[in-house]
Amino acid sequence: MIADLQCVVLDCADPRQLAEFYRSLLGGAVNQPDRRWALGDGWATLHAPSGLVLAFQRVADHRAPQWPDPDRPQQFHLDFGVTDLDRAQEDVLAAGATLLDGSSAGRDWHIYADPAGHPFCLVRH
Repeated sequence: MIADLQCVVLDCADPRQLAEFYRSLLGGAVNQPDRRWALGDGWATLHAPSGLVLAFQRVADHRAPQWPDPDRPQQFHLDFGVTDLDRAQEDVLAAGATLLDGSSAGRDWHIYADPAGHPFCLVRH
């Protein structure tokens, strides 16, 4: 093994806002002190109860991905496991997500965008 995953970093226009969005999905603490990162206007973190750390960095003129447009690809996405897909969808939409693909014929996942346009999936487990 060469390295351990420290966190996943998402580019965005408003780091604090995006950290709060993901806190509403996962719980945890926004901008918890951590010697690995300096916090400031251009950077925010979320320490989730599971131990996962997401980081958010301000990017000037951030251009959100446009799923499924190959000219503005998703760049990455996150999968979140849920037991009740319908209830989870209500919750993420109320928190500010946008539904990108909710067709459920034979599928156990739906695709959304966070408030900065990053795609993510809710997957029934």
